[in-house]
Amino acid sequence: MSTRTIRLMRSLAVVGLMASLSPSSTWAEVEGVDILRREAVAAGHAFGLAGPYEKVVGTVRFALDPEAPGNTRIVDLDRAPRDADGKVRFSADLFALQPVDPKRGSGTTLIEVANRGGKASVRYFARGAARASDPSEREHFGDALLLERGMSLVWLGWQFDVPPRPGLLRLETVLTTGETVQAEASQAETIEGLLRADHVFSAPARVMPLAHRDHRPYPVADTGDRRNALTVRDTRLGARTTIPRKQWRFAREDDDGTVVDDPRFIYLESGFEPGKIYEAVYVAQQPAVVGLGMAAMRDFASFLKHDRASPVPTARTLTVGISQTGRFLRTFLYQGFNRDLEGRRAFDGVFAHTAGAGRGSFNHRFAQPSRDAHPFSAFLYPTDIFPFTGQAQTDPETGRTDGLLDNPAVDAATLPKIFFINSGYEYWGRAAALIHTTIDGTGDVALRGHVRAYHLASAQHFVDRFPPQPNGTVHPANPNNFFFVLRALLVALEDWVRHDTAPPMSHIPKLADGTLVSPADLAFPALPGVRVPTRAHEAYRVDYGARFEREGIVDIEPPSVGRAFPMLVPQVDGDGNELGGIRTPQVTVPVATYTPWNWRDPETGAPGELADFRGSFLAFAADAASRDAGDPRRSLEERYGSRDAYLGRYTQAALDLLADRLILARDLPEILALGADLWDLVVGEDTNE
Repeated sequence: MSTRTIRLMRSLAVVGLMASLSPSSTWAEVEGVDILRREAVAAGHAFGLAGPYEKVVGTVRFALDPEAPGNTRIVDLDRAPRDADGKVRFSADLFALQPVDPKRGSGTTLIEVANRGGKASVRYFARGAARASDPSEREHFGDALLLERGMSLVWLGWQFDVPPRPGLLRLETVLTTGETVQAEASQAETIEGLLRADHVFSAPARVMPLAHRDHRPYPVADTGDRRNALTVRDTRLGARTTIPRKQWRFAREDDDGTVVDDPRFIYLESGFEPGKIYEAVYVAQQPAVVGLGMAAMRDFASFLKHDRASPVPTARTLTVGISQTGRFLRTFLYQGFNRDLEGRRAFDGVFAHTAGAGRGSFNHRFAQPSRDAHPFSAFLYPTDIFPFTGQAQTDPETGRTDGLLDNPAVDAATLPKIFFINSGYEYWGRAAALIHTTIDGTGDVALRGHVRAYHLASAQHFVDRFPPQPNGTVHPANPNNFFFVLRALLVALEDWVRHDTAPPMSHIPKLADGTLVSPADLAFPALPGVRVPTRAHEAYRVDYGARFEREGIVDIEPPSVGRAFPMLVPQVDGDGNELGGIRTPQVTVPVATYTPWNWRDPETGAPGELADFRGSFLAFAADAASRDAGDPRRSLEERYGSRDAYLGRYTQAALDLLADRLILARDLPEILALGADLWDLVVGEDTNE
């Protein structure tokens, strides 16, 4: 047995004796950390100079003072039950990876805001196993980029309603007890409100969940309440048709087909049709204090940096949010949560990926954090709502002045360094252009010095499987792999925070140079069998009632909808690939047109609507003889001549990105192999000319 292994075992034995860690300072909102287990990772494998890693699994206990100035913005915290000390107590799941010897680490902790309770960082940034709920084995960490850099990785539960599945992280929140703090629970008043749940089915069904994506829903309070309603419509803003109450009930089907009353589902005997928008509005009671998730992320980040009881000691904290949790981070910044209760910066760097211009349901009464907004699902929730840019702007329609990073809740001194990264899909599906254009859509808005924005040109919302194929869509999904760019950008963000090394300049489409246009001005080539969208997903001025902005209380469901904000999308080149962003070698030296949009498969209903999340892969012809007479795009043979010539140009495109620090040198072999695979996919595996 090696000396290193003995030292590791001794270390784990010592820490295993610690049942919990308690903060050493009196200010801490973190009351303690109960460590359930500490284990060696990958059988003690040494990850570069950082050495062996350990896994820490436990529970973080919080105690919040509702009267503290930094906590008063948490909706309904003043109506939550308090203990004898006047504190509101709750807890969150913890999962962490850190060097066994902290001195060998980099002093940087990456805290991922878990998307619906999951763990994505090892896949997105280290080419690790997809959906590894318990990353512990060597194969889970891919090339181990983050670990070899000495980073600690932390996941903390923040969302109260994640599905009850093993490995998912959750926050055990509290429910409100009344309109005011009561001396005795028996005196508490019931808080009720209207909730909305919508669903678009891709196949015939008779049961509609009130939850989004298998989450835990608010159940209906009274199935007989006359305010409960179910409607159906064809389009986002189409007229709603009320389904008579006698035709449906709050119930579900058992496996044997028996219909059972259940306040979490709606049963429609005649069945739900694919492609229609079904929307339930119903009355619920006792809302959870959803905004505790914001406080948990703020306070635990500061606890790790400043308290000697920290189970993951660190000098600096970065945070990453992907899709849902990228929107969480935009909301977190907007509501001023990056300033802790002692006036310090919670996160030093923020990496908000594929959030578009969105925020979300993370701190209002009866908030459903999983609900979002896409071209044809989850409609009109408080996602794509003003303000959008960091700087304050005045909406000429409402007269309201506000900015994501420029409002009374935000302490400019505690703002972090920020990356906003979006794929082409977010421009078409989440109004991403609004984060860097004027509110009237006529001009570009300069980004602040501590903010960078990057457009992943011609990419869909996530990296899809290879080889590409349809997935509920008309065309094969878009395989444009942008993970290589994300890895380089995360390294750049750490270097910016740690060493003050300026990161790559922003890469976004702009009105000034013609790379940002209205959908009507898109110069997409006419391709046989390909419909080109004439409109993008729109963000609207939505009215949830007078109390929503002031108190976080929704009074109007469904909300009233006003005028849309201007929608702008990236312009394309002659092949239909996007301009004005970071173009991977797949796009710079293409074998296909990569679009960030795709159409719904007619078999799933609503064939005139764009699919959520996915783009398209529209391959070029292999040679002139096989090219469709109506296809203006040159074939591979016509544009490159040979496989070797193509690979030479593809390699140069990769080297250009490397010179701009937009990919890492260690990724070159994988990037070049992908280029060869793409050629072989279009031309054939036996072609090597």
